[in-house]
Amino acid sequence: MSHLERRIISFVLAIIFIFVVADLIIDSREGLTWWHIIMEGAVAVAALIGMFFLYRVSVQTTHQLEKTNNDFAQFRLQAEAWKNESKKYIEGLSKAIDLQLTQWQLSVAEKEVALLLLKGLSLKEIADIRNTTEKTVRVQSTSIYAKSGLAGRSELAAFFLEDLLAPSAESERNT
Repeated sequence: MSHLERRIISFVLAIIFIFVVADLIIDSREGLTWWHIIMEGAVAVAALIGMFFLYRVSVQTTHQLEKTNNDFAQFRLQAEAWKNESKKYIEGLSKAIDLQLTQWQLSVAEKEVALLLLKGLSLKEIADIRNTTEKTVRVQSTSIYAKSGLAGRSELAAFFLEDLLAPSAESERNT
């Protein structure tokens, strides 16, 4: 339920409450039966309870939204801090990867395809990004594997990432 919907429903319940209370005052002066006054009083109480619950849900939703926004802001700050801290390492890794691709004597197009393969993109996605056909990307990837002496995408990724993902000292002790 949106914030506007909650406000509209609360407003309608408030109007009902006011009209019923006004009717109760008029009815009590006219000396109506007690059960009639109790029935209208129950409607007034029900409207009041409805307003209370809508207000409570609105407050809870507002607090939850604030918490989510704060959590997201914290996450964004952590991500930015990680990015800044790791920037020099990422730049170094990028240079090292580019140097290795050059040593394998890959063309500029093959280097671009190799980097996109390392990022995990499919051949179709690479073709779309590079405005070529999937067949062209397949031929270029085959050439990359042949020049590098690697069997495929998983070996290409492992060549560059294997040492980065070394097991922690704790996991080595558990083995």
